[in-house]
Amino acid sequence: MCGICGYISKKRITEEELRIMNDTMYHRGPNDSGIAIYEGTDGYSIGFAHRRLSILDLSPLGHQPMHSANGRVSIVFNGEIYNFIELKEELKEYPYKSTCDTEVILAAYMKWGIGMVDHIHGMFAIALYDRETQDVFLIRDRIGKKPLFYWIDDGNIVFGSELKPIMKCPGFKSEIRTQLLPRYLYNQYIAAPDTIFKDVYKLEPGSILRFRNGNISKWKYWDIKEVYKKESQNQITSYEEAKEGLKQRLRNSVAGRMIADVPIGTFLSGGYDSSLVTAIAQEMSDKPVKTFCIGFDVPKYNEAEYAKEVANYLGCEHTELYCTEKEMFDLVKSIPQYYDEPFADKSQIPSMLVSKLAKKDVTVALSGDGGDEFFCGYNVYDYVRKAQLLDIPGAMVSTLGKIPIPGGRLIDRMPFGVRVVAGNRNPETKTQLISEAYVKASHAFVTGLESLDRPMTAEQYLSTDYNMKDNMAPVLYPMESLYQVDNYQTRRMLLDMETYLPEDILVKMDRASMKYSLENRCPIMDTAVMEYSFRIPHRFKYYKGDKKHILKDIAYDYIPKELLERPKTGFGVPMDQWLRGPLKEQLLDYSSTSFLKKQGIFDPEYVSRFINNYVVTGDAGDTTGANFSKIAWPFYIFQQWYNYYIG
Repeated sequence: MCGICGYISKKRITEEELRIMNDTMYHRGPNDSGIAIYEGTDGYSIGFAHRRLSILDLSPLGHQPMHSANGRVSIVFNGEIYNFIELKEELKEYPYKSTCDTEVILAAYMKWGIGMVDHIHGMFAIALYDRETQDVFLIRDRIGKKPLFYWIDDGNIVFGSELKPIMKCPGFKSEIRTQLLPRYLYNQYIAAPDTIFKDVYKLEPGSILRFRNGNISKWKYWDIKEVYKKESQNQITSYEEAKEGLKQRLRNSVAGRMIADVPIGTFLSGGYDSSLVTAIAQEMSDKPVKTFCIGFDVPKYNEAEYAKEVANYLGCEHTELYCTEKEMFDLVKSIPQYYDEPFADKSQIPSMLVSKLAKKDVTVALSGDGGDEFFCGYNVYDYVRKAQLLDIPGAMVSTLGKIPIPGGRLIDRMPFGVRVVAGNRNPETKTQLISEAYVKASHAFVTGLESLDRPMTAEQYLSTDYNMKDNMAPVLYPMESLYQVDNYQTRRMLLDMETYLPEDILVKMDRASMKYSLENRCPIMDTAVMEYSFRIPHRFKYYKGDKKHILKDIAYDYIPKELLERPKTGFGVPMDQWLRGPLKEQLLDYSSTSFLKKQGIFDPEYVSRFINNYVVTGDAGDTTGANFSKIAWPFYIFQQWYNYYIG
């Protein structure tokens, strides 16, 4: 686990400038650093830089940039290759100098060329320079566990594990892509390939970018849509076979992630996924596994007591820390420094807290991320199932709802849930159930369209014509037909695997753990587990309303049911209390018309009125009484980020 950055450029970037870029990621790799500049052809130079968090082969032999034995290929690499031992045996003719997985990537490239991506499995962001072909490759792992950003500037490329080194590159201009802000405000994150800056992109998961003689090409070597289509045609009809096959793949995955030359532990929340990962890890360990959990003094949100019971049952060495609201609040000011584009998932705060706790005793922590997306665990999957069952009646209500009545339309008088189902008419966004009020507010923050005499409907806000006309990214993802799946739950799971999982969950954990130089590994997102999950019939995942049925069944082989079976809880950061309390004055300053006019990004009149209403009345003037902290919080986080990096 490290940080990488560099460039392919005709513009002169000095060794010292590259060093400054690299050192913005000190937290990602405090153990070692390295930089190198190579002369390419046609006037291009190639700069590679690396910050190292030593996990395998702690000796200087693991130093990067690393070069192939014959000097042809150079590499900087962030991540872990979990099948490197097997690959090393297969590629034993290569003259290895170290015992680290980085050198195995070089050996694989020397044998298979860029086709080596089909052989390596793990989490990775790779930059590789081949002097023979003059190719520079940027490569990202299949599900997007490791980040990789790049800036295209007049035919040159600058890349990094984070945005910070790119922002420090000479000549970089911090031009904000305001067209993305409605989607950010609605979803609380910015999805690949976009970033907050113009001409800066995230390399999509499972993708390769090639730079050759000034030409840039990009393609997918692993695509969820294609892999699902292929694997789902080979369904496992026997439940017992599916369960045993999944269990074995999970065991193999955990075993591969327990290989390290530093101490390893697990995050243990007491839920099914983290408990199962911990149980398998303990099964394979000859000593108690170190487990870590954060507790809170609010019973509604506290799962620490359940985690402790699971840890005691498994015989783990458990550490828990009960945090106060002040400790959570104190982390808010560090959010922009480590999440270096606007990112407003409130669970980033407990993620930072548990990472800080774990780092005291371990350098690697396993987590249960991925279980919900691959095995149907979120509550939203219940809602989309109901939406599918009610879709035909919803179409009828949609038609009737357009009947005008005094003061508006008939649909405006209907209950919230009915309005959501009735308004769900776009075939490309069927599983992305919307709140019309949130959609309108997200757009109006940037465009001010709510001030028009004839406010637009949610359907109009979501339409392709509207968004193309105003060059505004839609808040939803109009892409569901690409999955060619009728079942709403499966379709939404696939969408979440492409959007919410890599762009929210994995970003949250990468930045939270790397803030404390801690490596986070996710066994459920192993390639073999992911691809096998596509072969498991949906009825084994969602059985008579029981979400994650097959995964839970495996967990019961290790842990008594009574220790795990309870309603799913979420972490509750008291956003409303903070935004109307200690953050109130700062929020009002950020939303004052004078500040917004000077900033030139948001609609001054609308936003100022909205935030004032939110702070004073608690509902931002919304007639449904909905709580608008889900808009006010990402707005606050954006302004905090803007003040840190731009203002």
